[in-house]
Amino acid sequence: MTRIIAGAAGGRTLATPPGLGTRPTSDRVREALFSRLEHLEVVHDAVVLDLYAGSGALGLEAASRGAARVTLVESDRKAAGLIRRNIADLGLRQCQVRAEPVERALAAPPAEPSVELLMADPPYDVGEDALAGVLALAVPWLVDDALIVVERSSRSPEPTWPGDVELIGPRRYGETVMWFAEYAPEGEIA
Repeated sequence: MTRIIAGAAGGRTLATPPGLGTRPTSDRVREALFSRLEHLEVVHDAVVLDLYAGSGALGLEAASRGAARVTLVESDRKAAGLIRRNIADLGLRQCQVRAEPVERALAAPPAEPSVELLMADPPYDVGEDALAGVLALAVPWLVDDALIVVERSSRSPEPTWPGDVELIGPRRYGETVMWFAEYAPEGEIA
């Protein structure tokens, strides 16, 4: 059972049907991730982009913890429908779902960058080159000093970061690694 850890919807469960190919981030890993994000003060009032949203657990957790706006991108239409149902059930009106491949969702960047927190939890079968391409497509969406978090298997290498993205460091949680980086177009990490 997957649940929201804290915030306005804390303790509420998320519908996550089997067979959609999603593997929701475990409650333990999400709790550790969001403890770090809150320590860095990047969740409250943030504009969040959740790529490869799957069950929506990461983006919905951010919304529950006070993110101003959360966009969840998921290509599987059934999973996207389930995320929409979870949003309605939890009353998280600041969330929207885009049911399309992440590459298509990122292809037309906004007139002004607004994303302060980018989270990406690609399926394990998304190769490193494809992930690098997605991260490069995401750059025009990011404000200066935006935080990027990429969840991967501990057997996967460090993501290939686009120019102006600086690695902060990984955090390991069993078989999961969270890679933290910052978009620093001036070349300096805040």
